[in-house]
Amino acid sequence: MVGRTVRNRPSRKRTSRLSLAARATAAAACAALALTACGSTKDTGGSGGKAGGEGKVGVILPLLTSPFWQSYNDYVPKMAKSEDVDALKTVNSNSDPSQQITDINNQLNQGVKGLVVAPLDSAAISAGLDQAERKGVPVVAVDVAPEKGEVAMVVRANNVAYGQKACDYLGKQVKSGKVVQIMGDLASVNGRERSKAFRDCVKDKYPKLKVLEIPAKWESDTAASKLDTLLNSHPDIKGIYMQAGGVYLAPTLQTLKSKGMLKKSGTKGHISIVSNDGIPQEFDAIRKGQIDATVSQPADSYAKYGMYYIKAAMNGKKFKPGPTDHGSTIVKLPSGILEDQLPAPLVTKENVDDAELWGNSVQ
Repeated sequence: MVGRTVRNRPSRKRTSRLSLAARATAAAACAALALTACGSTKDTGGSGGKAGGEGKVGVILPLLTSPFWQSYNDYVPKMAKSEDVDALKTVNSNSDPSQQITDINNQLNQGVKGLVVAPLDSAAISAGLDQAERKGVPVVAVDVAPEKGEVAMVVRANNVAYGQKACDYLGKQVKSGKVVQIMGDLASVNGRERSKAFRDCVKDKYPKLKVLEIPAKWESDTAASKLDTLLNSHPDIKGIYMQAGGVYLAPTLQTLKSKGMLKKSGTKGHISIVSNDGIPQEFDAIRKGQIDATVSQPADSYAKYGMYYIKAAMNGKKFKPGPTDHGSTIVKLPSGILEDQLPAPLVTKENVDDAELWGNSVQ
């Protein structure tokens, strides 16, 4: 999901630069030690996170009002244990970018040796990252890539693909007419990438669709209010793209229901809806025919590989762009930062009961 960025974006979730010498050193180390590809996340070093990598790890959440982040929060202690990371109890920044910087400083003052942070604001987070760098504490960013600042890795799915998948799904369901995208915070890279990808895809591939946009900043009340107003002016809307189901699902369904516009999939008047997150509530809505699809953002993998990469960073391990051993690809962003782009599958009624989807494993 997006982390909420006020700043979006959490956006949503922001830079480290590997010098040529560092890249050469990393490559040489891989060859000398006969390790698997540097893009692999198999810990083949002998330290196992103990030699040079000991110490507490702080984990900072953007918010806990979204089911997505609640699930991530539940996964953190489990994944910390499985990755042999000594993680402190998570800290909730409560949708406040300023509080998140305070939270980072508090964790640093407690002597943590590593930080896993889900940034609320792609730009503002740099103040906290600078503090960590001064103290020599590595940071892994989850869900949102910082615009600048030092991070060992960003663990995130391809947010451009989120918007493109939503566009392609709606484009095949709605041949012409008006569709709405309920956007995240545009101060966040997540909100910007999803919005632009959806908009560009519609323009290039489905020109008979007209996109109406609601900037909602990852705020449920804002989404509900603006959608209600929009439906009054455009009662002929045929499709909706929600950029964060954890925040927008309930208010969107309630708004449609209050207007008598919540029709079951396959029936006359149904508004096709595609979402992002992959939470259990979205899966239930798909089964009921209330929405049609969602892109499953991997809360479990965010927690798992957040722990993996902070452990690796605390042990001085380096990575480079390329395929990993867990079905993803590490890419180098224009800022120079490395990002592990995890898989995020489209979920529809055809595969909603797949036991491999994390949304089917949470209670």
